[in-house]
Formats: sequence, C-alpha cells, structure tokens
Amino acid sequence: MIVLVALLLAQDPAVIPKKYAKQEVSIPMRDGKKLFTSIYAPKDTSHPWPILIARTPYGVAPYGADKFRTNLGPSALFIQEGFIFVYQDVRGRGQSEGEFVNVTPQRRVNAGPAETDESTDAYDTIDWLVRNVPNHNGRAGLWGISYPGFYAAAGSIDAHPALKCASPQAPVSDWFVGDDFHHNGALYLAHAFRFFDSFGRTKGTTKPKSATQDGYSFFLELGTLSEMESTYFKGDVPYWNEMRQHPNYDDWWKARNIRPHLKGMKPAMMTVGGWFDAEDLFGALNVYEAIEKQSPGATNTIVMGPWYHGGWSSSDGESLGNVRFGSKTAVFYREQIEFPFFCSWLKDKDDPKLPEAYMFETGSNEWRKFEAWPPKNAVEKALYFHPGGKLSFEPPGSGDFDEYVSDPAKPVPFISGQAGGMTREHMVDDQRFASTRTDVLSYRTPPLEQDVTVAGTVVPRLRVSTTGTDSDWVVKLIDVYPDDAPDPTPALPGLRMGGFQQLLRGECMRGRFRTSYEKPQPFEPGKVEKVDYPMPDVLHTFRKGHRIMVQVQSSWFPLVDRNPQKYVDIYQAAAADFQKATQRVYRSPAEPSSVQVHVLQ
Repeated sequence: MIVLVALLLAQDPAVIPKKYAKQEVSIPMRDGKKLFTSIYAPKDTSHPWPILIARTPYGVAPYGADKFRTNLGPSALFIQEGFIFVYQDVRGRGQSEGEFVNVTPQRRVNAGPAETDESTDAYDTIDWLVRNVPNHNGRAGLWGISYPGFYAAAGSIDAHPALKCASPQAPVSDWFVGDDFHHNGALYLAHAFRFFDSFGRTKGTTKPKSATQDGYSFFLELGTLSEMESTYFKGDVPYWNEMRQHPNYDDWWKARNIRPHLKGMKPAMMTVGGWFDAEDLFGALNVYEAIEKQSPGATNTIVMGPWYHGGWSSSDGESLGNVRFGSKTAVFYREQIEFPFFCSWLKDKDDPKLPEAYMFETGSNEWRKFEAWPPKNAVEKALYFHPGGKLSFEPPGSGDFDEYVSDPAKPVPFISGQAGGMTREHMVDDQRFASTRTDVLSYRTPPLEQDVTVAGTVVPRLRVSTTGTDSDWVVKLIDVYPDDAPDPTPALPGLRMGGFQQLLRGECMRGRFRTSYEKPQPFEPGKVEKVDYPMPDVLHTFRKGHRIMVQVQSSWFPLVDRNPQKYVDIYQAAAADFQKATQRVYRSPAEPSSVQVHVLQ
C-alpha cells in the first residue's frame, strides 16, 4: 500500500505544493561566496523533521519561490514520509556565486580559515540550515547520484555534527583511473565527448550539429583527438583542453581523486552502484573500499544491483537490454534498503539491520548478504588460455601464442548495431558479433558441469607482444548461454537467447600504463610483456550448461578512443601516427595468459 500511495503522489504534480512550502535562499560560505539553495519544508509543523540535502552542478530548477519540483528526495516514498528537502547549486553553477571547478580538489591539510572545498561548503550549508530553518530535528543526511554522488561523498569528510548519514550513489571518484572519462588511462571517447559537448561548454557558445545514429562513422570522420579540438570544439570546452594537457596521471589528476581523503568518516555511509553502470561502476566500488580501509569502525555499507547508471532510482530494475533479472530489483532497493536506511538514521525508525554488503547476484538472480566485500570465502582461481580457443582452470601444458592484426582505421566496434554514443545496454550486450572478427580472440570453457559463482575483482594477466610501440588491450568476461536457453518473458521480437554471449565485464588497459599511470613506457616491438590490471568487481553465477568465455582485442570503438599503436602523446597525435600492429597473446607454459577470478566456495 505504501508503494501505491507514493507512486500516486509522484504522478500528481499538485501534491508537492499542497504538502510543502518552498523557500529560496543564498547561503554564505566561509569565504563570503553565497550558494543558491531551494528548501522544501513540510507545511505540517506538528513535529520536527530531518533535513535531506542534495548538492548538484546540474541546477536546482525550477527557479522561483512559486515554482515547484515534481519530485523530492531519492524516491517518491520520501514525499509521503516527510523531510525538509534541500537542493543546492554548487559554487559556480546555476545561480550560485564563485568559480566552478570540475571534481573540486580537497583543500590543503594546513588550509587557511577561508579556504574551501566541497567538504567545507557542505559543512557551512548544514550549519546555516540548522541555525536558520525552523522545525527541524537536528539531523541531516546527504545523497546524490553520479556527479551529485561525488558531492555526497566529499560532504561527508570532516562532517558537520548534524550530518548523521550519507549515500553517495555512483559517485565520481577518479576521472583518470576508472570512472566516466578514462579507464586505466584510456579515454572513454563517446561518453566524454557527449558529456562535455553540453555540460562543459562556455556560456554563450553554440554547439555544432552532431546528431547522428552512426557514432562509429561520426567519430572516425572527426579524426584524431587533436582534430576534434580544432574542427569541432574550437576552444569552447575548456575542460577538454585541460584534460588534453594532462595525458598522464600527474598531480592535476591526483588532486581530483577523492579516495585518499575518505578518512575517519563519522556519518553512516551507504554507497550504491549498478553492476552494469557504464559511467560510474568504478566509483561505487572504490569509494566503499576507500572508506572501509581508511575509516575503521565506521558504519559503511555497499549496495550493488543489476542496474544501469541511476537505474535503481529511475526504473523497476527488472531487465536491461535483452537480459532479465527475475524481479523488480530497483523497487526492492528503494523500499527495503534505501528508504529504511534514511528513516532509521534520521527519524529513529526501525533499524533495517543492513549487512556490510547487500549485493544482487546475476545469473542466479537473487539478493545476497555478505559480512565483507569481497566475500571472505571466495577462492582465487585463474582461467587460462589454451590452443584452439579453449579456456580452462588448468594451466597450459603446451602451446605458444595466438595473434591478430589491429588496424586503427577499422577498429572493433563496441556494439553490433549503431548508436550515437555510449549505450546503457552495451554492458550486457551479445558479443557474437565480435566473435566473428579476425581481430578478436575468443576463448571458452566446455559446458559447465556445475554452477560457478564468481565474486570480487576480475584481473586479466596477459602475456603479450606487439609490433608497435604502444597498444590497448581490451578483455571481456562473457557468459555463453546454451543453445537451448529459453527466450525471455515477455518475448522480444526476433530475439533468441540460445547461444547468447552476455557481456559481464569489459575493460580497456592502455598498454603504456601497464607498470605506472604516472610514468608510461613504450613497448619494445616483439618483446613479451606483462599486462596485468584489475577490472571492476562482479557477482555472477555461470549456470550449469553455460560456458565461460574471455575475449581479447585491441580496440573498442568509439567507446574508447583509438590508440595509434605508436608511442606518442595520443591527445596530440597526427593522422600519420596511426598504424597497423600485429598483436600476440601468449598461452604457453612459460608465458601463460589468464584471467583471475574469485570463486565462491
């Protein structure tokens, strides 16, 4: 009943003005700058209410004291329950004063009294609210998804005493190593381009026409990253040029890594993410891990479901692309996890007794509770490459290598069809199209004789060589369905799940960073090198009769920008720098290639 009422409330735009009074204020920060803030307080003043805050760079529209949002809080459940909802434009965005800085660095350890960062701005905001907003109960919470998730995490550092809980959801954490725009130093081109083409433009500049369904051709025709700047952005997107000036993991990037600062966290933390979040999967897992390692004794929970970016908030979570998850996973999360978390910490309602890790296991399609993440009973095993495209937990007894020619002029597409940019569904897409290409290596096990559940980090351990001086290495972990696998219900036109090759995890490693993100190194042509790197965690059961597959390739376009396969500054590379290369993946007893997984016992 509570869900039905909440959904009806969310569908009726007149409900919020009836139940809430809106106030717009400019809250002064310690350096004198004022941040624009909208406050929605319940008209019912018969008892005090907690404060729930979201800080955002995307604007807190609609502006105007007589104009109301159509939603409040993380879900419609919160409207019915009643909170003082606060939305704030971060400095330099919307109607707030000050200078906007992408992923604001934390201030210095010995900062002066007027120096600010997102932690101090959150502190000063909460301090003003508890002093000036009537009828509150002295408790505040922070939450946000994606970029606002970063502000929720940052605002929990050196937190105001009134901040009792926070939920960073898909939080931005490190734009070079893992989320949004770079993975292991490789530029995630389609996403970075589309995001900064709108969000990053200087006010008053005109965005060129770029609408197309064929992103593959669009980005090939734009040419090199340098040509994209000169012919398309033309200086109108400052962050694109800033990024191009820092091709390696230097102090500029490190200052924008929030993970080292997540120490001594006092609020109860619940980090949320999606196993199939194409944008910020890295952020959720690594923010949780950083808090766990650096804040002993803190209340620190992680929740991961089978969701795309923000899907836990905006969908029912029953499916993604062609894959079904057997239940409305996002509804379960909103009702049984998120809502009770905030009500417990901010309203003294029943303790939901959340586990350390509340994780949805794909494949078996069930929620699992763990006392630690990764699970303590997961055993490290390696899936080794063998001759004839075979994959096995046994190391190779013979063999040498497999090879393919990687051509930057004809890169491997990341999906089988067309899309203007990065798609949500590619995280679970069928990989049969890639299996047919000569520049993709595929290895697979025989049909499994029993279920195999993998939990935790996936680590490719490649032994490779190239005829070039640089190379990308893309590794994909895939669940191959049996030929008689049933079709989904309800059926989709033309879809047959027999033989479906579902992507579980795919990740690119820019080879020059194989030993260090700070000090890249070229490859010596023909020399066997180690390329080992972590991929984001999984929790998945390969069912009996299914196969485990691993694919290896050297391009993934236009998801990832093209590597010239010549050791040059890729941001400044010329068209003439792009060259073909012959790539070898070794699978001999002396030089075995494998993918390390952790198998639940």
